Amino acid sequence: FRGGAFAAFLIVTLCLFGLVSLVAILTGLMHVPIVQVPLLLVGYGFGGSFVALFAQLGGGIYTKAADVGADIVGKIEANIPEDDPRNPAVIADLVGDNVGDCAGRGADLFESIAAEDIGSMILAATLARSCGLDKAHQTAFTMFPLCVHALGLFASALGVLAVRVKSVRPTTRTEKTPLIAPEAGPSGGGDTDGDDIGSEDPLHVMKRGYGVAAVVSLLGMWLLCYVMLHVPEAPRAWIYFALCGSLGIGTSWVFIVVTEFYTDYYYGPVLRIAQASETGGGTNVIAGLAVGMQSTAIPVLTLSTVLLAVYWLGRAAGLSDHLAAGIFGTAVATLGMLSVSAFILAMDTFGPIADNAGGIAEMSGQPAAARVITDRLDAVGNTTKALTKGYAVGSAATAAFLLFRAYMDEISALLPAGTKFKVVDISSPEVFVAGLLGAGLVFLFSSLAIRAVGTAAEQVVSEVRRQFREIPGILAGTAAPEYGRCVALVSRAALREMVAPGLLALLTPIVVGVVFRGVGAVSGRPLLGVQAAAGTLMVGTVTAIVTALFMNNAGGAWDNAKKYVELGHYGGEGAGAHRGAGG
Repeated sequence: FRGGAFAAFLIVTLCLFGLVSLVAILTGLMHVPIVQVPLLLVGYGFGGSFVALFAQLGGGIYTKAADVGADIVGKIEANIPEDDPRNPAVIADLVGDNVGDCAGRGADLFESIAAEDIGSMILAATLARSCGLDKAHQTAFTMFPLCVHALGLFASALGVLAVRVKSVRPTTRTEKTPLIAPEAGPSGGGDTDGDDIGSEDPLHVMKRGYGVAAVVSLLGMWLLCYVMLHVPEAPRAWIYFALCGSLGIGTSWVFIVVTEFYTDYYYGPVLRIAQASETGGGTNVIAGLAVGMQSTAIPVLTLSTVLLAVYWLGRAAGLSDHLAAGIFGTAVATLGMLSVSAFILAMDTFGPIADNAGGIAEMSGQPAAARVITDRLDAVGNTTKALTKGYAVGSAATAAFLLFRAYMDEISALLPAGTKFKVVDISSPEVFVAGLLGAGLVFLFSSLAIRAVGTAAEQVVSEVRRQFREIPGILAGTAAPEYGRCVALVSRAALREMVAPGLLALLTPIVVGVVFRGVGAVSGRPLLGVQAAAGTLMVGTVTAIVTALFMNNAGGAWDNAKKYVELGHYGGEGAGAHRGAGG
């Protein structure tokens, strides 16, 4: 976990350092007014988004292709253990965890923080200017998002220090904080006599640290709101905005709890998938799909409730521009949700470290007891990775609204004086069609990404089969596999296959905007192009949020259902349930 924390703090710090440096250059050397600075930072956010798209996409293709290819030939065809050094794709598999889950997720959260900070700064500057605040308060409002994330680093650091494992007595599986004990799996079975001392469940330990970080962040949010958002025009406005930030922090906790419930094998949804695996792969798939779809309900209801609540809290703050204040309330809630992003990213990076530790234990021939412990850590890592993805989706959902509003504000700033871009009329046929294209874009993008994984995995399978066929000493342990060939093959495949879906996501909004701008020029509606692009972005984002929640939770649940069976339940490894779960 400390290794993950190092990477997490480095990423978040670099993001803030870049933003603060640009603000200092623009205001100190170029003398740009502070309220205009956020509009000039948009390129920083776009650059982060551009890199994050390809890092996530390319990294995801790499890690899943290597994982699938290694398992198909190694575990299923050659009947050798997972992470066995005789598998030519094992190194590519282990490297893939770092490429997809560390680098990819880090780039994703870097982009989320940068885009959300810039969007919040745009809205804060707009609110301060429209309410006629003096220069000092304009500066305070505009710099508020950066200060929140700087405080979040401090809160996350305290949370990391609180992550310490305690020695406790083994208990049964029915408790919320199960233990690691080689003799007792998650069901509490085995030969423990009740006097042995075990260690706390690692997920419980990390959640305790997250609780510390969240509480410190909550207190800091109220302090920053009082110091930076207290204005004479509305002396109680800071209280309303602090409540918005508090709701954002609470929302992140809800997402973590819900994701854990649907992806950890200590709870019913994953157990139902494991039980369904007894009757074959078909019922396993049906159960997993049902769990994934069901898991979207509570997050969607939570997001809907919180967005409405913080919007009306902002409107009620007492500032003269009620609309801008309401939108800024959503921005403060998003800041609260992302305030402990460094700790969340540390939990995510824990997953690949634990997975690779299991691989090293297998390749170095460690005792079975060591592998039991690393398997439990690996299962926790699967959950923490799912938690981070759910957290990233939730923060993206709350940020989507404020970024959409920031998009409208920036378009308004570019229009001639007296012209404002305030409404996107979804009842317009052109805007409706653009929104429909945005929804379809999500599924086409997902299809291309999944197909890319399949194509790359086929190449891995062919290469591993070739090595087993042409170098017979590999399986006997008398010849070394050519690991480098699989690593190079997957790298080339990931770079090649990510081009089509990446370009699709980048170019579709641009093409939609340009085409409908031409339609608007002919029909006398000059804003039709930006309205159509807005429809594509808005509907596409909403569709992507729900789809991402479904895919993330279903994948994590399937993975941990297999882990649960491998721990000895429903016949354990090699049994029908194990084959039905994909083992």
